[in-house]
This record gives sequence, structure tokens and C-alpha cells, in this order.
Amino acid sequence: MATRLKRSIREPIREGLTWEETWKGPDNGLIWCWERGRQDRLQQPELAVRADRGELVPMAWKGGVEEKMKAQRKAGTLKYLATWQGLRDEDLDITLDGERVIVCTRTEQAVVFSSVSPADEE
Repeated sequence: MATRLKRSIREPIREGLTWEETWKGPDNGLIWCWERGRQDRLQQPELAVRADRGELVPMAWKGGVEEKMKAQRKAGTLKYLATWQGLRDEDLDITLDGERVIVCTRTEQAVVFSSVSPADEE
């Protein structure tokens, strides 16, 4: 049975969390990444428009695509996926022990998001 992390877009962004609460809780910082994406939507509306079109825009976490690579699939992190969902004003919905493939609409590059660190695959 897949383990999923879900949070409604209607939930308020949490405030006043310690570093430990943000990064070392059971979600390993994914909720904060999603909340950061929601904040980025307000602060960088042009980036949000691109994400809304299905572009995997460059952000702090590995998963964004600037150009199509020779490899058919590129690895991305769940932190990127969470931030991207927030940037798109979506509910947080991530399968923690599986993988999700998204194809960037601008570059047509497939990116695989999973709990396996991209560095582990190289």
C-alpha cells in the first residue's frame, strides 16, 4: 500500500515553525516546500504561469528543466514536486514510496520524481 502525503490548498500556510519542526518532522520538509511554492506563486506570478502551463521551471530543488537532455528520463526530488504543486496552486499530493513521471510541456523532457535521491542514481 502506497504512503501518500496530502494537504488541501485551503489549509493556511504554517508560521513560526522551528528548523527541526520544518525539516525533521514526519514529512521531511515536503509540506514546507509546498507552502514555499504557494508563496512563490504570489511573489513570482510569471513563474506560476509557466508552471500552470506544465513547464518544469528551474527552482531550488532538482527537477526543473531548462533544455531537453539526451537521456529520456531525468531524476527529480520530491521536494521539487511539492514546491511545483504549491506554485501551481494545487493540493499537496505525493506518493512517498513510489514515483511520478511528469513531462515538461516546454522541453518535452520526462522527469521522474521519487524518494530516491537523484545522486543515488548516478
